[in-house]
Amino acid sequence: MNSVYHEFALLLLLSAVVGAIAVRLRQPLLMAYIIVGILVGPSVFGWVGAHDQIDLLAQIGITVLLFVVGLKLDLRHVRQIGPVALATGLGQLGFTILFGFFIILALGRGWLEALYVAVALTFSSTIIIVKLLSDKRELESLHGRIAVGFLIVQDLAVVIAMMVMSGLGGIGGEAVSGSTLALSLLARLGGAALLLYLLMRFVLPRVVDTLARSQELLLIFAIAWGTALAALGEYAGFSKEAGAFIAGFSLASTAYREAISARMASIRDFLLLFFFIDLGAKLDFSTLGAEVGTAIALSFFVLIGNPLIVMAIMGYMGYRKRTSFLAGLTVAQISEFSIIFVAMGISLGHIGAGALGLTTLVGLITIALSSYMILYSHRLYGWLAPWLGIFERSTPFRELAVESAPSQTQRPDVLVFGLGRYGSRLALKLQAQGMRVLGVDFDPEVVKEQQRSGLDARFGDCEAPDFIESLPLAGVPWLVSSLPEVEANRALLHALAENHYRGHLAVVARHESDVEALSALGPLELIMPFHQAADFAALDIAARIAAAEVNQATQAKESS
Repeated sequence: MNSVYHEFALLLLLSAVVGAIAVRLRQPLLMAYIIVGILVGPSVFGWVGAHDQIDLLAQIGITVLLFVVGLKLDLRHVRQIGPVALATGLGQLGFTILFGFFIILALGRGWLEALYVAVALTFSSTIIIVKLLSDKRELESLHGRIAVGFLIVQDLAVVIAMMVMSGLGGIGGEAVSGSTLALSLLARLGGAALLLYLLMRFVLPRVVDTLARSQELLLIFAIAWGTALAALGEYAGFSKEAGAFIAGFSLASTAYREAISARMASIRDFLLLFFFIDLGAKLDFSTLGAEVGTAIALSFFVLIGNPLIVMAIMGYMGYRKRTSFLAGLTVAQISEFSIIFVAMGISLGHIGAGALGLTTLVGLITIALSSYMILYSHRLYGWLAPWLGIFERSTPFRELAVESAPSQTQRPDVLVFGLGRYGSRLALKLQAQGMRVLGVDFDPEVVKEQQRSGLDARFGDCEAPDFIESLPLAGVPWLVSSLPEVEANRALLHALAENHYRGHLAVVARHESDVEALSALGPLELIMPFHQAADFAALDIAARIAAAEVNQATQAKESS
């Protein structure tokens, strides 16, 4: 036991070190954990022998992951998925499965393995995409909201795929007629749905209300409920993953969903560490070399093919090429669910271990490359924009709809680019002080919202010289940019220079790291919201303290 403890201490320490390097390289941590597993496994140093303990923690980690996914799947969010997210999500799923299946068959794989890997290639990592978009402050942008919408579609699809494939357990065993398999699957699905409805309707709300008096007990119950239904799902002929998802979904409608989810997130991240370490340690490098060519071909398919189908669908539905391109990049990788899905197929006896090595290689390649593609998406768009016109209608009506809104004819006193939280409040406060303000944003929903608030707002791409040319720039004394990206501000200033703007320029710098880069763009005023807010708060508090001291001194003098 003592040696096992030492092995776990080594694993955690090494994971922290390699994880720090991954963060420095701006890579997701799961990449670091797989590398740690490779290093400590038998293929390299062979430092760890506690495989049974790591495997148990890995299985619990997968259970908790699926539980949290089910917990966050609020039916209200599903109903709110827009037609573009639904169409894009389903279109990308269908395209990748169909073409991926035939590509893998052509590469010499069996039909069942080809089906598993093709399905695995369709799933993108919600965790990675949301983290990257959040870091870039693009989660609430138009392309960010569309991407999150079709990621929800993918999450639903992966769970349905797991339930269907685990329900068809007879595929890998004795010959069973298709009708028998279908009837068995429908019967089990019907029984599970009925049991779930009864639990959610009559049992769980009362149980959770009672247990919620203690937050610690509520957490223990959530983990117990997730693992119990995971075991029951496996016993019923499905899988632990499907049972864990149902357990989370059964609590998604309770009032304590967010509290449970927040507490489970850290546990999920810690336990998934062991899943990816276990995965890395089990990779067989003696056979993995033969998979490199196939993995590169499939990675190219995911990196190029998935974004292209998203761009084609969004362009057909009336979005501009820039919106389609930025949203399309978010599906240029496979996810942790892809690896879990294939691992489940191996545990069910449907496919061999070689499929897991292939999927893991594709995951490592696509996650690494797509992370940089998303981080530098605006620069990539600048390079590729001249060739992306085929993915845009001659009239991108969904985004042009808000451009037809009437705008004031008088010359504005201030132009505000970027109507996020800071930009919109700045514009409205300037307007309240009698200034004529024109706001510009690339998100049509934001433009509509600000127009309803009484602000004169116009939809447009702040980086496009043609759009900047259409603005009433002549004689405007001030222009303020609240755009979040340095690259976007550079493109905006270049477009303004081409149109000979001569007024004052102010740019919002949200981080210290942005100050130097923005200062190098030319003569402009830097607005630092956090510094200015802190300075104002300090002066206000100091003034209040001074006033209170004067008041106390006056009262003391009067009482004497």
